[in-house]
Amino acid sequence: MKNTENPVVSIHYTLTNKAGEKLDSSIGAEPLSYLHGAGNIIPGLENALSDVSVGDKLTVTIEAADAYGERNEEQIQTVSKEMFQGIDNITVGMQFQADSSNGPAIVTIKKVEGDNITIDGNHPLAGEQLTFDVEVMDIRPATETEMEHGHIHGEHVHGEDCNHD
Repeated sequence: MKNTENPVVSIHYTLTNKAGEKLDSSIGAEPLSYLHGAGNIIPGLENALSDVSVGDKLTVTIEAADAYGERNEEQIQTVSKEMFQGIDNITVGMQFQADSSNGPAIVTIKKVEGDNITIDGNHPLAGEQLTFDVEVMDIRPATETEMEHGHIHGEHVHGEDCNHD
């Protein structure tokens, strides 16, 4: 079965950066499954997987613009420590979920100077060229519910349970 008409695709992958450092991998765990065509994975990888079959192996290098985007310096700002009420020890590298104009976003603490906290709203991999070594493990038709919700359901879903009615 070819990867057409919004199927659920399951892949094993190893992700490396331009320097060849391994950043992430599904090897030794469950494959990553996603609803193709729904924007559930980065655009460059989804485009590369548009015409694959089970068993295909490919290496895909994706520029930042088609991965997590270019770094945006406007996403770096200094805020008051008061924004982090209830957190006693704020340290560099901590990450928090925040509301943004594009929905929930992860911000990373970059600097702590007294009551001033510098946060970075860029994705940690923004501005990075990424390479994925991929093996297509399974392709199946999406269920009607998965198509309606825009993501997969089932036993091996990564992330939170679906709360749709």
